[in-house]
Amino acid sequence: MNISTKLPQLFLRLSLGVGFIVPILDRLSQLGLPGEKNISWGSWENFIDYTSMLMPFLNRPLVNVMGSIATILELIIGIALILGIKTRLAAFGSFGLTLTFAICMAIFLGFKAPINYSVFPVCAGSLLLAAIQTHEWSVDQYFLNSHKIT
Repeated sequence: MNISTKLPQLFLRLSLGVGFIVPILDRLSQLGLPGEKNISWGSWENFIDYTSMLMPFLNRPLVNVMGSIATILELIIGIALILGIKTRLAAFGSFGLTLTFAICMAIFLGFKAPINYSVFPVCAGSLLLAAIQTHEWSVDQYFLNSHKIT
């Protein structure tokens, strides 16, 4: 059975990418304020409070640095996945970042926490996307096709 991976890999790429961008908008108060419906953090301060629960071994200034690093990585990975730029590298980055997140959640919040937030399926989806050889409808594919000798 030969089933095309074109549409599933596109949907996986876009859903992972958007899954990184939306939480950034949430923590920067762009989707609503703390306490509003469907808002997880609503402010940078609330996001850092949550991050400190995942890294209780760090002091507050270092948690702020780690939260900033994570946010920058999420932004880069999210944009790269949505556009399909260096897709395999972005997918491996997504896997590494979400696996780290899952491990911290499991250790410091309990094993059920990453399950409740479906972090392991995001890890698995990221790894699966990295294993796919070609990523249709991507910047990567555009440049690959434009350099083919005809």
